[in-house]
Amino acid sequence: MTDARDREIVRLAVPAFLALVAEPLFLLADAAIVGHLGVAQLAGLGIAAVVLQTAVGLCVFLAYGTTASVARHLGAGDLRGAIAQGVDGIWLAVAIGSVVTVLGVVLAGPLTHLFGASPEVTDPATTYLRIAFLGTVPLLVMLAATGVLRGLQDTRTPLAVAVGGNVVNVGLNLVLVYPVGLGIAGSALGSVLAQLVSAAVFVLVVVRAARRHGAPLRPDVPGVRAAGRAGVPLVVRTLTLRAGLLVTTYAVTLAATGPRQQAVDLATHQLAMSLWTFLAFVLDAIAIAAQAITGRSLGAGDVAGTRELTARMIRWGVVSGVVTGALLAVTSPVLGGLFTDDAAVQDLLVPVLLVAALAQPVAGVVFVLDGVLIGAGDGRYLAKAGVVTLVAYVPVVLACAARSAGLVAIWVAFCAVFMGARLLVLLHRERGDAWLVTGVVTAAPRVTP
Repeated sequence: MTDARDREIVRLAVPAFLALVAEPLFLLADAAIVGHLGVAQLAGLGIAAVVLQTAVGLCVFLAYGTTASVARHLGAGDLRGAIAQGVDGIWLAVAIGSVVTVLGVVLAGPLTHLFGASPEVTDPATTYLRIAFLGTVPLLVMLAATGVLRGLQDTRTPLAVAVGGNVVNVGLNLVLVYPVGLGIAGSALGSVLAQLVSAAVFVLVVVRAARRHGAPLRPDVPGVRAAGRAGVPLVVRTLTLRAGLLVTTYAVTLAATGPRQQAVDLATHQLAMSLWTFLAFVLDAIAIAAQAITGRSLGAGDVAGTRELTARMIRWGVVSGVVTGALLAVTSPVLGGLFTDDAAVQDLLVPVLLVAALAQPVAGVVFVLDGVLIGAGDGRYLAKAGVVTLVAYVPVVLACAARSAGLVAIWVAFCAVFMGARLLVLLHRERGDAWLVTGVVTAAPRVTP
């Protein structure tokens, strides 16, 4: 039984990890393509990407919430209900995406001007963003459909679509940017077309499953509303996490003692955070497996099994964190040279990465427990825990900045206080029983047509 459960975790986590890694790797390819147009276009892409990723990132609950609800129905033996719940999530994605698209296209100019960049940068950023927002609906549909398939314990199909869609994206970018001559607009258009293709594939897979099991495809208004209400706490959770990262960057800026030091600290911080984010994909893959398995187990009413699986996944998180931490520590002296020739940045990056390496086992447990509680549908607690964590962290990191404590001290605060507080609130919840709600919770029954 133990080996079987370990194999199940690996079966779900490995494709999830590869799908998570595929996205940033192809985004780098997009940046390389646009980068050859000029510095202004590359800077514009950077601004547009931040705006778009923030808008889409706040909707990640479409994947997480759908995974949990679909998995619960699956565990309860209601495959038709599981797919119907997923269809509601996809319709919610269409509704939210439509609103975001209109707002994004209308507000593209003002949003890019908020960054205070020159017109040489703002103009291409606005051009890219206005076109890219047209892909919001397919992007959110992809999130919801990914949640459906994860809830059905299928992480391989999202991987295949992620890789295929991103290959199409790169190919279209290469053609539209240069031979066709559309420039940065061609990059945005290529991405939108690739997102449409990927969303169409996802929808086709879900529609086939719905027809095979007799699940309705039309929108169920009570179900869509229930999915929306369930997503609100996860939005709050996501906002608190993003706020923590933003205030950390703000503290780095304040702590610097001069223009040169500020440039070095911000460059080092950016590199360290990029590496931290990349390693988080490894740990987050286990969290995705935790979401799917926990939801299914609780849907089946298996509290003892859920406890056992949670303990096992925590051990997986610790081991994975030790491995990623060791790799980061060993490679820290050479990683800086891969990204910059600046000796000051290279030197400062080493101690920062050593601090990050020590925190990897903590991060492993935090990400796993986050996934477990998301899978359990415990979004309200996660929202409250995020607020508590932020309240504990902000005064500490700003105090470091006020005292010009330096980048290493800020990273110590980030790892010890921010990640430490997340660990404490999650362990506290896991040790109790309030999150172990079994069966299927529905807001209103669907009427079969």
